[in-house]
Amino acid sequence: MLKQKTLKDSFSLSGKGLHTGLDLTVTFNPAPDNHGYKIQRIDLEGQPTIDAVADNVTETTRGTVWQPFTHWALITASSR
Repeated sequence: MLKQKTLKDSFSLSGKGLHTGLDLTVTFNPAPDNHGYKIQRIDLEGQPTIDAVADNVTETTRGTVWQPFTHWALITASSR
């Protein structure tokens, strides 16, 4: 069994989206055991969350599109 690690505290990074030029913020939060990597879009209705696994990648041209986030190619958690 692999040893698991998580973050001690939350932290955020802000900047401009590489392909869109939008001002963006991504926040990383500590997770419970066996939670895995997740991506949540808090700018979309219902704030959907998906597992950040290869099976959910639908496109990689000029960005990474995660299903069901197919309307624009960003892996950020929020836009401001």
